[in-house]
Amino acid sequence: MPDCYSAEIRSRVMAAVRSRQNKSTEIALIALLKEWHITGWRRGVKIMGNPDFVFPRERLVIFVDGCFWHGCPRHCRLPATNPDYWSAKIERNKRRDKTVASGLRRRGWRVARFWEHEFARRGVIGARLVRLMANARPRSKASS
Repeated sequence: MPDCYSAEIRSRVMAAVRSRQNKSTEIALIALLKEWHITGWRRGVKIMGNPDFVFPRERLVIFVDGCFWHGCPRHCRLPATNPDYWSAKIERNKRRDKTVASGLRRRGWRVARFWEHEFARRGVIGARLVRLMANARPRSKASS
């Protein structure tokens, strides 16, 4: 089905759409952090890539990636309408994700990503978060 708007109008409309973040998965991650007693996280920190969660002391950033927008190999299905556009859009997102992650790592940050579908297995995410935090904290002299 052809678009009822000209390319110029559609471009303006789409450019005006702003992400409101993936609220349901971010809320699920907040609940997990609280459930597993993981503290020290911040949201809305203005660093490269705008991570969903930042642990400044541990130099750890967490991104929660939606399966469609970030091209999950298991769940991303392109819409039948305008598949070339969506394929290119998702590929750009994936390239940007890699660029952001490597830029943050060069700046001394550790980067963790969670897929939207992983939240079906809360215990696995909780255990991974605990490992990330344990590996981030400096060792005390007594344990060396």
